[in-house]
Amino acid sequence: MEQRHLGRTGLRVSRIGLGTLTWGRDTDEHDAADMLKAFWEAGGTLVDTADVYGDGEAEYLLGQLMDGLVPRRDLVISTKAGSVPDPDRRVDGSRGHLLAALDASLARLGTDHVDLWHVHAYDPATPLEETLQALDLAVSSGRARYAGVSNFCGWQLAKAATWQLTAPGARTRLAGTQVEYSLLQRGVEREVLPAALDLGVGLLPSSPLGRGVLTGKYRHTTPADSRGASEHLAPFVEPYLDDTATRIVDAVTTAADGLAVTPLQVALAWVRDRPGVAAPIVGARNAQQLTAALSVEALSLPDEICRALDDVSAPVHRYPDHDWSTL
Repeated sequence: MEQRHLGRTGLRVSRIGLGTLTWGRDTDEHDAADMLKAFWEAGGTLVDTADVYGDGEAEYLLGQLMDGLVPRRDLVISTKAGSVPDPDRRVDGSRGHLLAALDASLARLGTDHVDLWHVHAYDPATPLEETLQALDLAVSSGRARYAGVSNFCGWQLAKAATWQLTAPGARTRLAGTQVEYSLLQRGVEREVLPAALDLGVGLLPSSPLGRGVLTGKYRHTTPADSRGASEHLAPFVEPYLDDTATRIVDAVTTAADGLAVTPLQVALAWVRDRPGVAAPIVGARNAQQLTAALSVEALSLPDEICRALDDVSAPVHRYPDHDWSTL
């Protein structure tokens, strides 16, 4: 699998990442082992998790698998901290919480460092410089090799990345930002993506298949074994089952038929090759689904197909996102 630099750093990651959102909950240890081995054998390196996935079980399971199935040195382990199961405060970006969460993640993963550590979300109740200082301390102490943010909007990302760049050598440059990005969710193109490109921050798209909808599986019904039929994940899928999404999915299916490939491959290739993207994070349910996603490695979409998909999925960007003189 092709390797790409994450932003303007020396960190190289496989251009498809393996997500573990459902590990330890919907994905058991056998399916997780099959996926990790298939991913590693295909040349994949970037494995993404978080301290809240499966209430910590995802990290624990990944750590168990690294202990005997796949060498730790062959993987780029990315995790996140900051989300908390508190209905009154969903995010805690305080230095104390973040560093304690990192130590707990390392214990579950069974490693002395992670390769990439993200703040899971912006915390308006904590000064941003305090949150960012936790990243600096994590890197300077060797507990994290690189740092980034997740789910930051455009101004938040720009402020954080600029703050880090004002003291080169003393502060840790942001390597990446993880945000949802797909043909069904192109909101990051308004401000997040331009900021990331300008500041040298690599984009790690989550839900690159539109929460599974872009595979076409929901075109006529909701499969019984799908996330859309799951009690706790159905609300996650439902927003992308509207008429707008249907029109985009139909276009993806038409393109796939013309190229003799699958809708999954078309949708994943589109986001993988967008400007600024380092590696989409794919969250498969089993090894069969993951293998289908990894088969996109040999596919590059023709320019005319990309333009057609861009047109049918184009979000409304008006003032001030576009040059005012063109409006």
